[in-house]
Amino acid sequence: MDLHRATLLNRADYGRDPKEGKQVASTDDRLDSGLDSLKEEEYQAVAEEIRRLHLECEPPQHTQAAAGAGESHEWKTQITEDGDTLLHLAIIHEAKDYIRTMIDLSRNTDFINRQNYQRQTPLHLAVITNQADVCQHLLAAGCDPTLVDDGGDTPLHIACRHGNLPSFSVITQSCRPEHLHAVMAACNYHGQNCLHLASVQGYLSLVENMVDLGADVDSKEQRNGRSALHLAVDQQNFQLVQLLLRKGADPNLLTSGGHTPYHLTIGRDSDAIRQALYQLTEPHLRELPDSESDDSEQEEDAESDEEVGYDDIQWNGN
Repeated sequence: MDLHRATLLNRADYGRDPKEGKQVASTDDRLDSGLDSLKEEEYQAVAEEIRRLHLECEPPQHTQAAAGAGESHEWKTQITEDGDTLLHLAIIHEAKDYIRTMIDLSRNTDFINRQNYQRQTPLHLAVITNQADVCQHLLAAGCDPTLVDDGGDTPLHIACRHGNLPSFSVITQSCRPEHLHAVMAACNYHGQNCLHLASVQGYLSLVENMVDLGADVDSKEQRNGRSALHLAVDQQNFQLVQLLLRKGADPNLLTSGGHTPYHLTIGRDSDAIRQALYQLTEPHLRELPDSESDDSEQEEDAESDEEVGYDDIQWNGN
């Protein structure tokens, strides 16, 4: 069990620098939901509780046994101190038979769309724990892939951030078209959509698949207006720059600060990226924009050097 829990915690490690392999401060308090919420004896108690509620692991075709188990709805309402249902816990601990049985007996989407106190649905946890088969079963049962956690991430955001290609494939293939377009276009609370997250991490396959599925290759981050091409230059990822240009990315797109992707190559190491973008950037957009802040600072300095005299101040009538 200790080894099993350590593996799960590894899979849900959101605070690790992918380039240096070291631990960094996480932007979220705890993204493993109930992974760390149960001691060993408590886990055993949960398993016994599931057995007590007659959730025998029988295939769905045994309708009589399933109907008998479905008569009690107590298991649907039980939650932990973290807001996890028994389905959340079963997914966290990869109890495959219990997962399938609970999904089959849920009968409506309210239970499988239930969010814990971090607003994670069972689908979020299935992606975090790399269980693509569970993702498929949840989506087939009507799980909503557009629901977001407390960071604004859909399950697809999480798959793209961590390069989880199996879960990405299941979600994109199982989603209804309107859901797929919505989750690919949606920005999380950091202003990034799925394409931005995959681009920052350099997942070429995910980027290519998303653009082929209809994602806007020129969509901008909400915070500073960077596109995926800007992010590829930031990461000095020449392969990603080439891929995005082949997919129709606009090399003349401006950020909120008025910078093209070529501007971001100045002072960086990759001559190949600089040369590729120089040829594609409009001549009038190659020069860095004038800095208004420098001008204003010069004006303030000039004003501070001048002596200012006041002759209209009165004190006690004088």
